[in-house]
Amino acid sequence: MGVLSSLVMWPLAPVRGVVSLAELIQQRVNDELNNPARTRRQLEELAEARSRGQISAREEREAQARILESRIGPEPAKRAPRRRR
Repeated sequence: MGVLSSLVMWPLAPVRGVVSLAELIQQRVNDELNNPARTRRQLEELAEARSRGQISAREEREAQARILESRIGPEPAKRAPRRRR
């Protein structure tokens, strides 16, 4: 049956190759985006820009928040405290 299934599946070989390549690319992108060294490097660049006077303290805080949010996800929405009855 191995020869028969190989003949039947042979036309799909390029599709499987493309899918495999896409999965590999996706894994590499995820690895790069979730790399702690990348996050640290971005935060260090912000601190350097702030020390050179290129950005304000407010801009630095906002950029830090964006970087950290992309790393750990958005901050949960704050709810109003529940009132007891």
